[in-house]
Amino acid sequence: MIRASHILAFFAAVLLFAGCGAASKSGSSKGIRYTGTETFIKVTPQTGPEYTVALKPEVDLRSLPKRDGWYILFDGTGFDGWRGYCKDHVPARWSLDGGCMKLTSKASAPELEGGDIIFEHRFKDFEVELEWKISKAGNSGIFYLGKEVRYLRNGKEVSAPLYYSSPEYQVLDNAGHPDAKKGVNGNRMSASLYDMIPANPQNQNPWGEWNKVRITVKGGKVTHFQNGVQVLSYELGTPSWTEMLQGSKFAQVKNPLAFDLLKSCGSEAGYFGLQDHGNDVWYRNIRIKEL
Repeated sequence: MIRASHILAFFAAVLLFAGCGAASKSGSSKGIRYTGTETFIKVTPQTGPEYTVALKPEVDLRSLPKRDGWYILFDGTGFDGWRGYCKDHVPARWSLDGGCMKLTSKASAPELEGGDIIFEHRFKDFEVELEWKISKAGNSGIFYLGKEVRYLRNGKEVSAPLYYSSPEYQVLDNAGHPDAKKGVNGNRMSASLYDMIPANPQNQNPWGEWNKVRITVKGGKVTHFQNGVQVLSYELGTPSWTEMLQGSKFAQVKNPLAFDLLKSCGSEAGYFGLQDHGNDVWYRNIRIKEL
Protein backbone atom coordinates (compact mmCIF):
# COMPACT_ATOMS: atom_id res chain seq x y z
CA MET A 1 0.00 0.00 0.00
CA ILE A 2 1.29 3.45 -0.90
CA ARG A 3 1.14 5.72 2.12
CA ALA A 4 0.76 9.48 2.07
CA SER A 5 4.13 9.71 3.79
CA HIS A 6 5.73 7.89 0.85
CA ILE A 7 4.23 10.35 -1.60
CA LEU A 8 5.43 13.27 0.48
CA ALA A 9 8.90 11.71 0.68
CA PHE A 10 9.04 11.41 -3.10
CA PHE A 11 8.16 15.08 -3.65
CA ALA A 12 10.60 16.06 -0.91
CA ALA A 13 13.27 14.19 -2.85
CA VAL A 14 12.42 16.16 -5.97
CA LEU A 15 12.81 19.42 -4.07
CA LEU A 16 15.95 18.09 -2.38
CA PHE A 17 17.70 17.73 -5.72
CA ALA A 18 16.68 21.13 -7.06
CA GLY A 19 19.82 22.76 -8.40
CA CYS A 20 21.72 19.45 -8.55
CA GLY A 21 21.87 19.04 -12.33
CA ALA A 22 19.65 19.95 -15.24
CA ALA A 23 16.33 18.17 -15.78
CA SER A 24 16.90 17.94 -19.51
CA LYS A 25 19.55 18.51 -22.15
CA SER A 26 19.26 19.94 -25.61
CA GLY A 27 22.59 18.75 -27.02
CA SER A 28 26.05 20.26 -27.44
CA SER A 29 28.36 21.89 -29.93
CA LYS A 30 29.45 18.44 -31.09
CA GLY A 31 25.91 17.19 -31.58
CA ILE A 32 25.80 15.01 -28.47
CA ARG A 33 22.23 13.93 -27.74
CA TYR A 34 20.60 13.05 -24.44
CA THR A 35 17.86 10.57 -23.62
CA GLY A 36 15.60 9.96 -20.63
CA THR A 37 13.98 12.10 -17.98
CA GLU A 38 15.02 13.07 -14.47
CA THR A 39 13.72 10.82 -11.70
CA PHE A 40 14.56 10.23 -8.04
CA ILE A 41 14.64 7.09 -5.91
CA LYS A 42 14.31 7.26 -2.14
CA VAL A 43 16.12 4.49 -0.27
CA THR A 44 15.65 3.51 3.38
CA PRO A 45 18.44 1.08 4.38
CA GLN A 46 18.28 -1.23 7.38
CA THR A 47 20.99 0.84 9.03
CA GLY A 48 22.26 4.32 8.31
CA PRO A 49 20.48 7.40 6.98
CA GLU A 50 17.87 7.51 4.23
CA TYR A 51 19.21 8.79 0.94
CA THR A 52 17.98 9.75 -2.50
CA VAL A 53 19.52 8.68 -5.81
CA ALA A 54 19.06 10.96 -8.82
CA LEU A 55 18.70 9.43 -12.30
CA LYS A 56 19.21 12.18 -14.86
CA PRO A 57 19.08 12.39 -18.65
CA GLU A 58 22.00 10.51 -20.17
CA VAL A 59 24.22 10.95 -23.18
CA ASP A 60 22.95 8.83 -26.07
CA LEU A 61 26.05 6.78 -26.86
CA ARG A 62 25.04 6.61 -30.52
CA SER A 63 25.78 10.33 -30.77
CA LEU A 64 29.40 9.92 -29.61
CA PRO A 65 32.36 9.43 -31.94
CA LYS A 66 33.25 5.74 -32.13
CA ARG A 67 36.56 4.22 -33.24
CA ASP A 68 37.33 0.51 -33.47
CA GLY A 69 34.41 -0.31 -31.18
CA TRP A 70 35.33 2.28 -28.53
CA TYR A 71 33.20 5.30 -27.63
CA ILE A 72 35.36 8.40 -27.21
CA LEU A 73 34.53 10.08 -23.90
CA PHE A 74 37.28 12.69 -24.16
CA ASP A 75 39.32 13.50 -27.27
CA GLY A 76 41.22 16.53 -25.97
CA THR A 77 39.03 19.18 -27.58
CA GLY A 78 36.19 19.76 -25.10
CA PHE A 79 34.13 18.61 -22.13
CA ASP A 80 31.03 17.61 -24.10
CA GLY A 81 29.10 14.99 -22.13
CA TRP A 82 30.84 15.84 -18.83
CA ARG A 83 29.63 17.77 -15.80
CA GLY A 84 30.40 18.17 -12.15
CA TYR A 85 29.08 15.56 -9.75
CA CYS A 86 25.63 16.79 -8.63
CA LYS A 87 26.09 19.85 -10.87
CA ASP A 88 24.93 20.94 -14.30
CA HIS A 89 28.30 22.30 -15.43
CA VAL A 90 32.01 21.49 -15.36
CA PRO A 91 33.71 23.23 -12.39
CA ALA A 92 36.14 25.97 -13.39
CA ARG A 93 39.28 24.29 -12.05
CA TRP A 94 38.86 21.62 -14.75
CA SER A 95 40.22 22.90 -18.08
CA LEU A 96 41.82 21.87 -21.37
CA ASP A 97 45.60 21.78 -21.44
CA GLY A 98 47.36 20.71 -24.62
CA GLY A 99 44.83 18.04 -25.52
CA CYS A 100 44.51 16.89 -21.90
CA MET A 101 41.87 17.34 -19.25
CA LYS A 102 43.57 19.15 -16.36
CA LEU A 103 42.50 19.76 -12.79
CA THR A 104 44.30 22.80 -11.36
CA SER A 105 45.11 22.49 -7.67
CA LYS A 106 43.01 24.29 -5.12
CA ALA A 107 46.16 25.96 -3.80
CA SER A 108 46.87 27.50 -7.22
CA ALA A 109 43.30 28.69 -7.86
CA PRO A 110 41.42 28.93 -4.54
CA GLU A 111 38.91 31.34 -6.05
CA LEU A 112 37.73 28.82 -8.66
CA GLU A 113 35.10 26.13 -8.16
CA GLY A 114 36.32 22.56 -7.98
CA GLY A 115 34.79 19.12 -7.46
CA ASP A 116 34.65 15.67 -8.97
CA ILE A 117 33.38 15.29 -12.53
CA ILE A 118 31.37 12.50 -14.19
CA PHE A 119 30.51 11.45 -17.72
CA GLU A 120 26.77 11.67 -18.25
CA HIS A 121 25.99 8.04 -18.96
CA ARG A 122 25.61 5.10 -16.61
CA PHE A 123 27.58 1.97 -17.53
CA LYS A 124 27.18 -1.53 -16.05
CA ASP A 125 29.42 -3.95 -17.98
CA PHE A 126 32.26 -2.15 -19.72
CA GLU A 127 35.94 -1.72 -20.43
CA VAL A 128 37.47 1.73 -20.06
CA GLU A 129 40.93 2.97 -21.00
CA LEU A 130 42.65 6.29 -20.28
CA GLU A 131 45.96 7.83 -19.28
CA TRP A 132 46.91 10.01 -16.32
CA LYS A 133 49.85 11.88 -14.90
CA ILE A 134 50.06 13.47 -11.49
CA SER A 135 51.93 16.38 -9.97
CA LYS A 136 54.60 15.88 -7.32
CA ALA A 137 53.00 14.57 -4.11
CA GLY A 138 49.65 14.59 -5.93
CA ASN A 139 46.51 12.55 -5.31
CA SER A 140 43.44 11.83 -7.46
CA GLY A 141 41.25 8.87 -8.37
CA ILE A 142 39.16 7.21 -11.05
CA PHE A 143 35.60 6.24 -10.13
CA TYR A 144 33.23 3.76 -11.73
CA LEU A 145 29.68 2.50 -11.05
CA GLY A 146 28.98 5.65 -9.02
CA LYS A 147 25.62 7.18 -8.10
CA GLU A 148 24.49 10.75 -7.44
CA VAL A 149 23.32 10.66 -3.84
CA ARG A 150 22.00 13.17 -1.33
CA TYR A 151 21.13 12.65 2.33
CA LEU A 152 20.37 14.48 5.56
CA ARG A 153 23.44 15.47 7.61
CA ASN A 154 23.14 17.60 10.73
CA GLY A 155 19.67 18.66 9.62
CA LYS A 156 20.81 19.79 6.18
CA GLU A 157 20.44 18.07 2.80
CA VAL A 158 23.90 17.53 1.29
CA SER A 159 25.51 15.59 -1.56
CA ALA A 160 27.32 12.45 -0.47
CA PRO A 161 30.88 12.31 -1.85
CA LEU A 162 31.13 10.29 -5.04
CA TYR A 163 33.51 7.84 -3.35
CA TYR A 164 30.67 6.79 -1.02
CA SER A 165 29.02 4.93 -3.90
CA SER A 166 31.90 4.19 -6.24
CA PRO A 167 34.94 1.92 -6.11
CA GLU A 168 38.09 3.98 -6.66
CA TYR A 169 41.12 3.20 -8.83
CA GLN A 170 43.77 5.16 -6.95
CA VAL A 171 45.83 7.82 -8.75
CA LEU A 172 48.81 8.87 -6.65
CA ASP A 173 52.42 9.94 -6.58
CA ASN A 174 53.55 6.89 -4.63
CA ALA A 175 56.93 8.37 -3.80
CA GLY A 176 55.71 11.74 -2.61
CA HIS A 177 52.21 11.46 -1.15
CA PRO A 178 51.82 10.27 2.48
CA ASP A 179 48.75 8.19 1.59
CA ALA A 180 51.06 5.65 -0.05
CA LYS A 181 52.29 4.60 3.39
CA LYS A 182 48.82 4.44 4.93
CA GLY A 183 46.27 1.67 4.62
CA VAL A 184 47.33 -1.98 4.56
CA ASN A 185 50.07 -3.49 2.37
CA GLY A 186 50.04 -0.54 -0.01
CA ASN A 187 46.30 -0.56 -0.75
CA ARG A 188 46.32 3.22 -1.18
CA MET A 189 49.04 3.25 -3.84
CA SER A 190 48.32 3.85 -7.53
CA ALA A 191 46.01 1.42 -9.36
CA SER A 192 44.90 -0.10 -6.04
CA LEU A 193 41.25 -0.54 -5.16
CA TYR A 194 41.43 2.30 -2.69
CA ASP A 195 41.79 1.15 0.93
CA MET A 196 40.93 -2.45 0.05
CA ILE A 197 43.23 -4.24 -2.45
CA PRO A 198 46.82 -3.23 -3.28
CA ALA A 199 47.98 -3.22 -6.89
CA ASN A 200 50.45 -6.05 -7.42
CA PRO A 201 52.91 -5.65 -9.03
CA GLN A 202 53.29 -1.93 -8.38
CA ASN A 203 54.57 -0.73 -11.75
CA GLN A 204 53.70 2.97 -11.60
CA ASN A 205 55.61 5.54 -13.60
CA PRO A 206 56.64 8.45 -11.35
CA TRP A 207 55.00 11.85 -11.08
CA GLY A 208 55.12 13.92 -14.25
CA GLU A 209 55.04 10.80 -16.45
CA TRP A 210 52.01 9.18 -18.09
CA ASN A 211 50.43 6.01 -16.75
CA LYS A 212 47.95 3.91 -18.70
CA VAL A 213 44.75 2.57 -17.11
CA ARG A 214 42.42 -0.20 -18.14
CA ILE A 215 39.44 -1.21 -15.99
CA THR A 216 37.03 -3.99 -16.92
CA VAL A 217 33.69 -4.70 -15.25
CA LYS A 218 31.76 -7.77 -16.40
CA GLY A 219 29.08 -9.61 -14.46
CA GLY A 220 30.34 -8.12 -11.21
CA LYS A 221 33.97 -9.11 -11.79
CA VAL A 222 36.31 -6.11 -11.82
CA THR A 223 39.91 -6.03 -13.04
CA HIS A 224 42.46 -3.20 -12.79
CA PHE A 225 45.41 -2.87 -15.18
CA GLN A 226 48.30 -0.42 -14.88
CA ASN A 227 50.70 0.20 -17.76
CA GLY A 228 49.59 -2.95 -19.55
CA VAL A 229 49.82 -5.29 -16.55
CA GLN A 230 46.91 -6.77 -14.59
CA VAL A 231 47.40 -5.68 -10.98
CA LEU A 232 44.23 -6.88 -9.23
CA SER A 233 40.76 -8.36 -9.63
CA TYR A 234 37.76 -8.83 -7.36
CA GLU A 235 34.03 -9.58 -7.46
CA LEU A 236 31.28 -7.25 -6.37
CA GLY A 237 28.23 -8.49 -4.48
CA THR A 238 30.03 -11.42 -2.83
CA PRO A 239 30.70 -12.24 0.84
CA SER A 240 34.38 -11.39 0.25
CA TRP A 241 33.37 -7.95 -1.07
CA THR A 242 31.35 -7.28 2.08
CA GLU A 243 34.26 -8.51 4.20
CA MET A 244 36.64 -6.13 2.43
CA LEU A 245 34.28 -3.23 3.03
CA GLN A 246 34.06 -4.08 6.72
CA GLY A 247 37.85 -3.99 6.96
CA SER A 248 38.13 -0.57 5.30
CA LYS A 249 37.24 3.06 6.01
CA PHE A 250 33.82 2.19 4.50
CA ALA A 251 32.94 -0.28 7.27
CA GLN A 252 29.35 -0.17 8.46
CA VAL A 253 30.26 1.08 11.91
CA LYS A 254 32.50 3.84 10.51
CA ASN A 255 30.40 5.01 7.56
CA PRO A 256 27.00 3.30 7.30
CA LEU A 257 25.92 5.30 4.24
CA ALA A 258 29.02 4.43 2.21
CA PHE A 259 28.79 0.82 3.39
CA ASP A 260 25.19 0.50 2.19
CA LEU A 261 25.92 2.10 -1.16
CA LEU A 262 29.11 0.13 -1.85
CA LYS A 263 27.69 -3.18 -0.65
CA SER A 264 25.13 -3.09 -3.47
CA CYS A 265 27.53 -1.53 -5.99
CA GLY A 266 27.45 -3.22 -9.40
CA SER A 267 23.84 -4.37 -9.22
CA GLU A 268 22.94 -1.38 -11.39
CA ALA A 269 24.70 0.78 -13.94
CA GLY A 270 26.67 3.77 -12.61
CA TYR A 271 28.78 6.77 -13.54
CA PHE A 272 32.43 6.95 -14.56
CA GLY A 273 34.14 9.86 -12.83
CA LEU A 274 37.40 11.64 -12.00
CA GLN A 275 38.35 12.94 -8.59
CA ASP A 276 39.26 16.40 -7.41
CA HIS A 277 41.57 15.72 -4.47
CA GLY A 278 42.99 19.24 -4.56
CA ASN A 279 46.15 18.53 -6.59
CA ASP A 280 47.19 19.10 -10.21
CA VAL A 281 46.37 16.06 -12.35
CA TRP A 282 45.99 15.43 -16.08
CA TYR A 283 43.87 12.88 -17.98
CA ARG A 284 43.72 12.08 -21.69
CA ASN A 285 42.58 9.54 -24.31
CA ILE A 286 39.47 8.44 -22.40
CA ARG A 287 37.49 5.77 -24.22
CA ILE A 288 35.01 3.05 -23.27
CA LYS A 289 33.23 0.05 -24.75
CA GLU A 290 30.21 -1.80 -23.44
CA LEU A 291 30.68 -5.53 -22.82
